[in-house]
Amino acid sequence: MVEKAKADDSGKAARAPSMPMARDPAVAVAEEYEAARRKGTREALELFIARHGDAPLAEQARAELKRLSR
Repeated sequence: MVEKAKADDSGKAARAPSMPMARDPAVAVAEEYEAARRKGTREALELFIARHGDAPLAEQARAELKRLSR
């Protein structure tokens, strides 16, 4: 059985599974903001603010929310 295992081994190093590159968090937040803005609902903007209240785009979301309240 050991001989069979050795026979199956081609001597090449196993390739590590490739992992996708990590996304830039700022890009992900910007995409989420754009999705909320396109949806144009109070709920979408409030959800964005709840998730990303400290992000620079949160101020824009708050301003958009005020415009919707008028």
